[in-house]
Amino acid sequence: MPPATAPWRSKGSNQTTGGAQAPLSRFEPYEYLEDRYRAMEERLRVVRRRLKRPLTVAEKILYGHLYDPETADIRRGESYLRLRPDRVAMQDGTGQMIMLQFMSSGLPASRAPATIHCDHLIVGTTSPQPDRGSKYGGEHDLSAAVEANREVYDFLSTAGSKYGVGFWRPGSGIIHQVLLENYALPGLLMIGADSHTPNAGGLATLAVGVGGADAVDVMAGLPWELKAPRVVGVRLTGELNGWTSPKDVILKVAGLLGAKGGTGCVLEYFGPGLASLGATGMATIANMGAEVGATSSLFPLTARMGDYLEATGRAAAARLAEGFSEHLVADSGAEYDRVYDIDLSSLEPHVNGPFTPDLAHPLSAFREQVDRAGWPRALSAALIGSCTNSSYQDMARAAAVARQALDAGLRARVPFTVSPGSEAVRATLARDGLLAPLEALGGTLLSNSCGPCIGQWKRTDVAKGQPNSILTSFNRNVPARNDGNPGTHAFVASPELVTAFALAGDLRFDPTRDSLTAPDGSEVRLRPPDGDELPSRGFESGAAGYQAPPASDAERSSLRVSVDLASQRLQLLRPFAPWDGRDVEDAAVLIKVKGRCTTDHISMAGPWLKYRGHLDNISNNMLVGAVNAVTGQGNLVRNVLTGEEGTVPATARSYQSAGVPWVVIGDENYGEGSSREHAALEPRHLGGRAVIARSFARIHETNLKKQGLLPLTFAEPSDYDLVSPADRLSIRGLTAFAPGVPLVLEGRRPDGSSYRLTVNHTFNDNQINWFRHGSALNAMAVEFRAAGGGSGGGSISSRHQG
Repeated sequence: MPPATAPWRSKGSNQTTGGAQAPLSRFEPYEYLEDRYRAMEERLRVVRRRLKRPLTVAEKILYGHLYDPETADIRRGESYLRLRPDRVAMQDGTGQMIMLQFMSSGLPASRAPATIHCDHLIVGTTSPQPDRGSKYGGEHDLSAAVEANREVYDFLSTAGSKYGVGFWRPGSGIIHQVLLENYALPGLLMIGADSHTPNAGGLATLAVGVGGADAVDVMAGLPWELKAPRVVGVRLTGELNGWTSPKDVILKVAGLLGAKGGTGCVLEYFGPGLASLGATGMATIANMGAEVGATSSLFPLTARMGDYLEATGRAAAARLAEGFSEHLVADSGAEYDRVYDIDLSSLEPHVNGPFTPDLAHPLSAFREQVDRAGWPRALSAALIGSCTNSSYQDMARAAAVARQALDAGLRARVPFTVSPGSEAVRATLARDGLLAPLEALGGTLLSNSCGPCIGQWKRTDVAKGQPNSILTSFNRNVPARNDGNPGTHAFVASPELVTAFALAGDLRFDPTRDSLTAPDGSEVRLRPPDGDELPSRGFESGAAGYQAPPASDAERSSLRVSVDLASQRLQLLRPFAPWDGRDVEDAAVLIKVKGRCTTDHISMAGPWLKYRGHLDNISNNMLVGAVNAVTGQGNLVRNVLTGEEGTVPATARSYQSAGVPWVVIGDENYGEGSSREHAALEPRHLGGRAVIARSFARIHETNLKKQGLLPLTFAEPSDYDLVSPADRLSIRGLTAFAPGVPLVLEGRRPDGSSYRLTVNHTFNDNQINWFRHGSALNAMAVEFRAAGGGSGGGSISSRHQG
């Protein structure tokens, strides 16, 4: 129990004198952690009285952020919670559409602390490039990105200033690492428009990846709605040793749960094994919970979290969290919906993949699996870093492997890249001599950005379609994710293991039992690497990267956001049409998708990222990666109006021009992967009405609802087989649309025969309101107008009116 005089309980903590002040961040000196803790405790007092049972950590943080703790329906996996997140974060890809939507709300400034992080639009290069003066690598990539994306960066910078949102410039770092270093605090509830936002769970922050419309809601001061997640416990015992790292914990979990085994759940780690994990190691584990579909991943408060907070300049917050600890650890007797056990002492290093991050291989069995599967055994590239594995400790362990190799005269046998997670990490690694051995090994230092992890890799050494193998310390490895090549077999492992494999250039290498041959002919056996968890001399700040919005309302109100109406990168939004009050009649099936269809398949990243702020242009990538269930091909469907074959986006535009509604038929876990809101915006923009699938990934299902689309599931999953792309479909029951009441799908075949199928939905009353208004943003605008909030539009200047 915390002491009665715990400083977070003091009154007047928002004053600038007296008491132990703990700002939410050094950039927000007038927002205090004490206030958040006091509100949490008051709400939890109500919830405990109502539930009369022990609570998990996830429950404490969620229920401690309820809008209505006295009346909220609180049932795991069933009820919807209305929550008050403490923070919103967005990257430069998702941030464009979020800010465009927020501008449409008519509000003068964000009502929640919010930040934009420029990390997704920087293209990484690993060989000489003509557009960079035959140079390549981080410094040249950053300069090229600043020039190529100047219009977008200017928009995000001025929109942030106008609407009270902090702006992190290109080169500052990857969103999740910057959040961990500056904004994540124990007990906070954070949402981020990126699927790997749960990275902050390494600091006992309950962080959830969301679509952009959810972010807009919170910035507008509205309740954020989340289906009450189930809580899956992962009990850790033993102690990490040898080559095994925190990355191997989540690679093991991914193998246990599979790509959708965490859907609708928070993964909560506990047990004595936590003692061997530092905060950044826990962040790595939490980050990759997204690969099993988890709503979030979370660790209870530990002493090593306090060490990290102190090292990153947040000692006051560490002390407050310690005093609040009863609310940051699970109650004795707290129950989990299911529990998995992992003994860290016996856990092996893992290599997961290819083509999916949940195909888990213990290192001792990987060689045989490579031979059995016939995967290309010669590595073509090795890449370390990313938001998942770019901490000081990660890079220190990789550098320890590099030093051993250099001492023996060894160098990387394949292209080897290093992506620091932030400017603070990069500057500190450089100061402490940890970048030098990685570069001497042959490593190319990339910018502090996502780069190849998000598909921003201008790779020229392998032809598209050519089978090859790469090994990364990234998080996601679906086909074509990293380099746009569906022939690339991408495998995932820890940074130290990737570095060792780069020395061998062979997937069959096992550093725990194999030797390398040095130039002098001697056999070299690598020792398990060590690496300090935190820098002994503290973190360097590096180059300044943060731009604060003006503090005064008057100064912000005078600013203008410049949008060129002729731009090919930015496009002001027009509201979607509201529901017409009728059932969907005689809709065409745009495409029947077979197998895995991630948000990367629905709205690809890579070169398409430059159109994230222009809905019409980016809609030309809609579903181009999805596999047609009839032909087995991608981006080729038959137009039921003309009988001709064409691309998916062009066919959708044809239906839209003819006034024909259309739907998509999906398979299992439709929309898994990134939180990519464009995967829902594009179908709505091009005239789609519904996606009917066997099942949905959580974020994408919500995104579809937010944009006024109908995500429906077959009551009998086998009914998927009954629907043909040549059929015309009607959706019955919308005039009586109600929570828990199934709808009816009527199908009419070309031969005149028909069928009726039951389709289910998970809409609640509020979400049905979104549908009726045409989108959640439309519904919000109506609510604001009714409250006297104006008609929206913000303060925008346009250089061209034509």
